[in-house]
Amino acid sequence: MQTTTLSFANMHNHGELMANVFRARRKSFIEQNKWNLPEAMGMEYDQYDTPASRWVAVHQLGQVLAGIRLTPTTARCGIYSYMIRDAQLGLLDSIPHDLLFEAAPVDPQTWESSRVFVAHDTPQRIRRTVHAHLITEMSKAARDLGASRVLGLIPANWPRWARRCGLTAEAAGRVMHIDGIDNQVVSIDLTDKLH
Repeated sequence: MQTTTLSFANMHNHGELMANVFRARRKSFIEQNKWNLPEAMGMEYDQYDTPASRWVAVHQLGQVLAGIRLTPTTARCGIYSYMIRDAQLGLLDSIPHDLLFEAAPVDPQTWESSRVFVAHDTPQRIRRTVHAHLITEMSKAARDLGASRVLGLIPANWPRWARRCGLTAEAAGRVMHIDGIDNQVVSIDLTDKLH
């Protein structure tokens, strides 16, 4: 099992891995969750998949087992910035605008994690290990990018696994029922992960 952080600058070094991440996202979000998202060539994507973002993949023998997208909260692409902030600004219909307790940050030391998934066909016996690899690589990648904090809109059951994964996290917004799942914005403190 490998973990790789992809970017527009290094994706050429990893063969089909970047495309496979987008294919796995399509299976997770469009096929499995039945979300109405943009897709092309068997891949799911959105306005936040820009050169400013990074993609963390857990993979084995060409199969993507899990992934996360990291986007700086300073990102700009047309009218968009990052998903949580754009939802708060009312630019996204699918996420409530009152998802945060405070104003969404625009800070070079804060990155957003989004499009978090563990592939449905990842065997149950290795799911915990895959999840641990995903969170470890996300934390490392974010720290390498200069982040001291990561914001993520994730399933509201996060307190059950956050500590087990070594994360220091706290609620940054209310619990919201979105597409049949209780979700919540969480702030993950990476300052204890300083090298």
